Amino acid sequence: MENVTVSTLTRNQVLLVLRVTMGIVFLYAGLEKVFGFGTPDAFLKFDASGFLAFGTLGTWPGAAADAIVNPTHGFWVSVSKDAGWMGVINFLVPFGQVCIGLSLILGLATRFAAAMGTLMMALFFIAAWDFGFGVINQHFVYGIVTAGLGIMAAGEAYGLDAVLDRSEVVTHTPVLRYVLG
Repeated sequence: MENVTVSTLTRNQVLLVLRVTMGIVFLYAGLEKVFGFGTPDAFLKFDASGFLAFGTLGTWPGAAADAIVNPTHGFWVSVSKDAGWMGVINFLVPFGQVCIGLSLILGLATRFAAAMGTLMMALFFIAAWDFGFGVINQHFVYGIVTAGLGIMAAGEAYGLDAVLDRSEVVTHTPVLRYVLG
């Protein structure tokens, strides 16, 4: 009887799957905010002020539903009342999510996209302060996976970064490798 071997995924294939998967997560989140999927007449009406004012109480196992357990809640409430900050946030969140998503899917400027995605998830993690089901939540996991993609230069795995790395511009400007990968 012949030995049957199970094909294993290579490192690059795993990185590709993780990179594209996280890219889809970011891209969909951004597009949902821009187009308001399922919400009539929502085009470009994303507004984070409601979340910042009321969704940042935080949760903790055993805490009362209306208890403020997030030590940064006051900061987020003050930001929600500042029209200037809200204009910046309401632009950067969907724009950033779409750009991070496309960048990860294409494997283009992957390290920069991963750094920005990790920063975004860290801010979401702190703002939500959601520990009702334990200390590990989706923002934490997304942040860790996204950081790992940047550290592991996932854009080199079937991405446009691999092509750009061989370009004359990158060859003569090695600092660009910190953005690519």
